[in-house]
Amino acid sequence: MTDIKSLDFDELNTALSSLSLPSFRTKQIYSWLHEKGVESFDEMTNLSKDLRETLKAKFFIPTLIIEDKYVSKLDSTVKYLFRLYDGEYVESVVMKYKYGYTICVSSQVGCKMGCTFCASTLAGFKRNLMPSELESQIHIAQRDLGIRISHIVLMGIGEPLDNYENVIKFLKTVNDDRGLNISLRDVTLSTCGVVPKIYDLMNEGMPITLTLSLHAPNDRLRSGMMPVNNKWGVDEAIKACRAYAEKTGRRVSFEYTLINGVNDTESCARELASKLKGFICHVNLIPVNDVRERGNVRSTEKNIKNFRDILCSLGINATIRRTLGSDINASCGQLRRKKKDGDTDENCC
Repeated sequence: MTDIKSLDFDELNTALSSLSLPSFRTKQIYSWLHEKGVESFDEMTNLSKDLRETLKAKFFIPTLIIEDKYVSKLDSTVKYLFRLYDGEYVESVVMKYKYGYTICVSSQVGCKMGCTFCASTLAGFKRNLMPSELESQIHIAQRDLGIRISHIVLMGIGEPLDNYENVIKFLKTVNDDRGLNISLRDVTLSTCGVVPKIYDLMNEGMPITLTLSLHAPNDRLRSGMMPVNNKWGVDEAIKACRAYAEKTGRRVSFEYTLINGVNDTESCARELASKLKGFICHVNLIPVNDVRERGNVRSTEKNIKNFRDILCSLGINATIRRTLGSDINASCGQLRRKKKDGDTDENCC
């Protein structure tokens, strides 16, 4: 059976043509799937019962079920653990800002990249998410919270550029004014540095914000933290980001997770500044998350501020990320791992 929600408008029109339906039916069904985000054909109430049964026999809509939900008492950040139709799990986080609501979505079930500071890879990689499953994270969160989400961050479980075709299709669909109609300028994609795909993304003509998870200023440090660096080093990744900024006119951001005594020194800050010199970019400094299996220690407040001040003094725009949802382990990967391990959490709603 075909995943009907992963079809774009033209593909849907072609798929429905064999049913000899009038063209307006494609618009109706597309609207149900992508504007309203229904989870079953029975919700398509302006279709006849016979047509709904025909659709059920030919297509399916992958379902996401809210397995667990956590709401921060500090800032109202909401974290979801979704159970997929095949029993796997992914996580999403909804954050409230002055400009509206942002959702951080997952792009894969697990992750292959093996970064030493991240929980997403701990329960193992299983599969890529389909475009429908990426989009449904938004629909279900909107419906559950009674809100409209205006910004998307591809920074949850998985490496988005390792699921390139599905992610691009998802982005084009959510940008469609017949669906969620979310501006691509309000989308941020975070990558650990899959360099060839950064160039592919650059040529898509999509004005999204690119963020590189850098976390170290040189290959010696970064290769120890991020295995991807053994294939595409620091200089090669930064070069790709420079090309992306020049081609798209979009400022690139660099994520830099600060680990005490590892990459938070004055020399690291100065080396990083030298690598980014002459580049219109932003460095987002992130105190490392507490992931018990990793053993990384959060940098001190003094070192974090000193690192930022050095970058700024050398002409590099840098800020310290505001921590959201700290009381609900809002960084992605931790709930999936706990669920796979059979752990329970008394703070779940």
